[in-house]
Amino acid sequence: MTGQPSDRRPEPKPTPREPHTGDVLHLTRPASVQFLRPIFVHVIRVLDWPTDDGWLCIDGHELATNGDAVARRSLFVMPAALIWPNTPARRPVFQPPAFPSSAVR
Repeated sequence: MTGQPSDRRPEPKPTPREPHTGDVLHLTRPASVQFLRPIFVHVIRVLDWPTDDGWLCIDGHELATNGDAVARRSLFVMPAALIWPNTPARRPVFQPPAFPSSAVR
């Protein structure tokens, strides 16, 4: 008797999350061998350049530790190894102050 029934198919691998314009990514060695020193990148756009299977090309700004852009770079990365750091809470959307009901006529 075998361990698995013959009609059983392997589970599909989950599709890695894709970066989008405006995302901040933490890029480390698993994302690409070019990141011997990990960096943070603000994504400008995802490029549609032809790449090897499983790779992605992004255009972005490398960020300094204080968050300032220090260099514009085009980077080849493995989407499965991208890290989205915890982002600060967004500022609340401006809402005009509510007027008391006595002010409305």
